[in-house]
Amino acid sequence: MLIHKRLLLRQVVRVTWKVDLLMLMLCILAYYVDTKLIPEVNIPTGIPALMGTAIAFFIGFNNHQAYDRWWEARIIWGGLVNDSRSWVRSLIAYCCDPLIDGAAKDHSYERKMIQRHLGFLYALKSALRNSKEEDYKKYCTNDEVVEIEKSTNKANKILDMQAVALEKLKRENIIDNFQFLVLTDLLKNFCDGMGKSERIKNTVFPTTYIYFTRLFIWTFVILLTMSISLTIGLWSIFFGWVMGFVFHITHINGLSLMNPFEDEPSGVPISSITRTIEINLLQALGEKEIPEPIAAVNGEYIM
Repeated sequence: MLIHKRLLLRQVVRVTWKVDLLMLMLCILAYYVDTKLIPEVNIPTGIPALMGTAIAFFIGFNNHQAYDRWWEARIIWGGLVNDSRSWVRSLIAYCCDPLIDGAAKDHSYERKMIQRHLGFLYALKSALRNSKEEDYKKYCTNDEVVEIEKSTNKANKILDMQAVALEKLKRENIIDNFQFLVLTDLLKNFCDGMGKSERIKNTVFPTTYIYFTRLFIWTFVILLTMSISLTIGLWSIFFGWVMGFVFHITHINGLSLMNPFEDEPSGVPISSITRTIEINLLQALGEKEIPEPIAAVNGEYIM
C-alpha cells in the first residue's frame, strides 16, 4: 500500500516509460500517414472527441470496480485484525481462571489456540499471494504441520483444528456454553474473511473491459493526432501523446488496484497487517521476543 501523499517523478516514469515511448512512436506514425500518405483525408475533430467521451465511461467503470475490489479486501483484513484481538482476549479471559471445580486450569489450551491462529493468518497470506513461504509452521506443532500439508487449503485446515480444539474446551468444562458460542462466532468470522478474500482473488475481472479499453485508447490517440495534424502541424504529435498519456495513466491506476492481494506496492498490505496481529497476540501472551513491524520500502509503500 502506498504511504506517500505525493508521487515522485521517478515513480511515474518507472511505471509509464514503456507506454510513453510506444505512444509517442504511434503519434509520429499517425502524423506521417496523415500528412504524407493520405493528405487528402481530413478527419473531423468531432470523431476523436466522441470517442474520448466513450473511453472516459469505460475507464470510469474499470476504476470504480477495481477500487471496490481493493476497498473490500481492505475491509476484510481490517475485520480480521479486530476479530483476532477479540479471539485472544476472549481465550485468555475464559481460560485463565485459577480454579475450576477445585482444579487448576491448564493454561496451554489458550496459548496453543492463539499460536495456531497466527499460523492460520500466515497460511492465508501465503495462499492469497501464491507465495511458497511457510511461516505458519513456526506456530504449529510438527504433528499439526504434517496434517496441514495434506490439505490443499492449509488455512482452512487450521480452522478445522481450531474447531476441534474449541469443542475439547467445552467438553472438558474449561468454557461454558455461552463462551463456546462467542468463540464459535469468532471462528466463523475468520472463515468468512478467508472465503471473501478467496472470492476476490479467484474472480477474474472481465478481460473484455480491459482489452477494449486499451484498444480504444490507442485508436483515440491515432485519430486525435490525424484530426489536428493539418491545423497545428508537428504539435499534433505532442498533444496526441499528452491526451493518450492522461487516458493511459488513469487506466493504469485502476489496473493497479484490480488484484488487491498481489505482491505489489498498490496492493493491500497483508504482510504488514499480519505482522501487526502477530505483535498484538504475542504481547497478549506475554512473550519476550516480539518481531518488529514491517518497515516501509524506501519510505514509499508497505507490503
